[in-house]
Amino acid sequence: METTAARTAPAVIVAIDGPSGTGKSSTSKAVAAQLGLSYLDTGAQYRAITWWMVTNGIDVTDPSAIADAAGKPDIVSGTDPSAPTITVDGTDVAGPIRTQEVTSKVSAVSAVPEVRARITELQRSIASAAGTGIVVEGRDIGTTVLPDADLKIFLTASPEARAARRSGELKGADVQATREALIKRDAADSSRKTSPLAKADDAVEVDTSELTLQQVIECVVTLVEEKRAAK
Repeated sequence: METTAARTAPAVIVAIDGPSGTGKSSTSKAVAAQLGLSYLDTGAQYRAITWWMVTNGIDVTDPSAIADAAGKPDIVSGTDPSAPTITVDGTDVAGPIRTQEVTSKVSAVSAVPEVRARITELQRSIASAAGTGIVVEGRDIGTTVLPDADLKIFLTASPEARAARRSGELKGADVQATREALIKRDAADSSRKTSPLAKADDAVEVDTSELTLQQVIECVVTLVEEKRAAK
């Protein structure tokens, strides 16, 4: 529930970037809930458009086919941090977008400039409409989507720590295989021509390798509160 402090505090836009397995989603949701802010998982939007492409038989190895279809699906993101939702053409896709099939194809779809332009526009409109402020997490938020965000945070962690966390989430997944998949995903996301995964020059870097989730959350909450107090 929104606190009086959240209602009276200045609106703040927080960009949290970083590769998979650094704790972005868990941290972002918890910080938003604690501070009475909206929350947006931009990765879910790219997963949603990828799911739509796969479901509708679009050849995801063909960038021109992806580009032609980029404007077709209607993607709607709910921004309540305690119960974030995502629908495509009115269908709840929160579960289907997390399948291995979507995961394996999302980098290729996300790399297509027309897809990034479409989703970036959607993300900016959601952020601008968030009254009390918003925590937006992704890979290019501080650099491309919201370069004027009040606070930019870049979460990092060692490949080993990230693989251990991600394989824990995936219940019984092979840690070594997970580590290799994460490194491959990093390379794809960091090397794409349009809006690559990168740390903004003015971002605060937080290495989560040796921190508990609660410690990361506390660190980010402190940074946000300091930024709000300075506004």
